Amino acid sequence: MTDMAFKADPAPTQRWWQRRAVKRFLRHRLALFGLAIIVLLVLACVIGPFLLPFDDLYIDLRARFAPPMTGSHIFGTDPLGRDLAARLFMAGRISLLVGFAAMLMSTVFGSLIGIVAGYYGGRIGAVLMRFVDAMLSFPSIFLLLALAAFIKPSPIMITLIIAATSWMEITRIVEAEIKSLRERDFIMAARTLGLSNSQIMFRELLPNAIGPIIVAATLTVARAILLEAYVSFLGYGIQPPLPSWGNMLNGAQQYLDSAPWLAIVPGVAITLAVTGFNFVGDGLRDALDARSDIA
Repeated sequence: MTDMAFKADPAPTQRWWQRRAVKRFLRHRLALFGLAIIVLLVLACVIGPFLLPFDDLYIDLRARFAPPMTGSHIFGTDPLGRDLAARLFMAGRISLLVGFAAMLMSTVFGSLIGIVAGYYGGRIGAVLMRFVDAMLSFPSIFLLLALAAFIKPSPIMITLIIAATSWMEITRIVEAEIKSLRERDFIMAARTLGLSNSQIMFRELLPNAIGPIIVAATLTVARAILLEAYVSFLGYGIQPPLPSWGNMLNGAQQYLDSAPWLAIVPGVAITLAVTGFNFVGDGLRDALDARSDIA
């Protein structure tokens, strides 16, 4: 009876808090704008290639450097006569997939380390957090480039490298949140009921720390997309003929004067994706903050 009462009590309060969070998010105009951008980008990248008359590998040398809105080439063509819209959408699939996959891996690993460090504290927490501090002492972009220079570039390897350099911030956020939660009354009650350490960490603490994790994960997607574009632009990331927004920018830099749309189109796509995820992350942070009161 006591165990049933303990598990049933938080439910009404939790549902009320969730409804309040949804209402606050829906009143956040920039977050809704960012969400609309993300949805449109994802739909364009998933559906767009099927709606175009050309695929991303079709070469028409007679249509080289066609400017935007030339015939069926809505974004123009590249130096080989390939349709820029088709390449943009296929590149978006890869860039967004890398961003989401890197976010998922870094969030899972970073959250796991943060939960263990925050719950146990003491020597275990100190050792884990000093390792995190050591990783953070290296500029992430240089660490990323160093790893990419010694590994054969591919979407999977680039995803793993980005995840390996992006989990530390999530760990610090989760560790601080767990430390603030572990002395709460509901954790004391869980210990009294005889729950094991793993049950307390993953059934009690983790659900109550999910808000900051979601916010950090959303912002990590934007960071991962930007890092992939940066590394590919420098030539260490995804290699042609496989397109990504970063290597499209790399191939466009020598044509900035004669064909500026080659750089503008993928540059705008990167900007929209990063801005959209940042807006959504800001909206989630305000919505999940109980002290937030968005007009």
